[in-house]
Amino acid sequence: MIEQLPIEGGKKTINQILFYRGVITKISVCRGVVGNIKFLFVKEDIVSGNIAETIELLFNKNNNVAYKALQELQKESEETDSVYPYIDRLSDMLDSDNSYIRTRGLTLLAYNAKWDKDYKIDEIIDKYLKHITDVKPITARQCIKLLPIIVKNKPELRNDILLALHKANISFYNDSMQMLVYKDIQNTLKEIQKL
Repeated sequence: MIEQLPIEGGKKTINQILFYRGVITKISVCRGVVGNIKFLFVKEDIVSGNIAETIELLFNKNNNVAYKALQELQKESEETDSVYPYIDRLSDMLDSDNSYIRTRGLTLLAYNAKWDKDYKIDEIIDKYLKHITDVKPITARQCIKLLPIIVKNKPELRNDILLALHKANISFYNDSMQMLVYKDIQNTLKEIQKL
């Protein structure tokens, strides 16, 4: 699809174009003039056609770019198995020093559980479950909330997940965060029981 974007001051940066209509795109660009108005013609290719490059955007220092990539890959993972071939790369993200990257890896691993014909998640489940008590409570909370997705798609991991939730020691979090993590664990246990 070709889109026409007016160019203010004769320039438009790649980052601005990447967020056009809230979708990360791979672009082809040409400039044009119609009358006195300058235009930028952008050919869009939605990211799902280029999974490898989108996976690499998950590591982008600009968290907005990385978050948009996460959203696109999560949507793609809900619909197709095209992200699944990169599951080893997603697994490596759990070892990152950056909590945002860990959280993105946790999320995409959970959403790819339904495509896991090679039992890759089974192989890394212990590493995944360590993030129930991630040093960053936001990452821990996200991990906990994602566990029902894994149980739903990989019921053979249910007991491992339940055991990890019951054994989780959250005493090192400050009091207010302890309560939030505790509630997340209880809600997740209830949700898993319904599955």
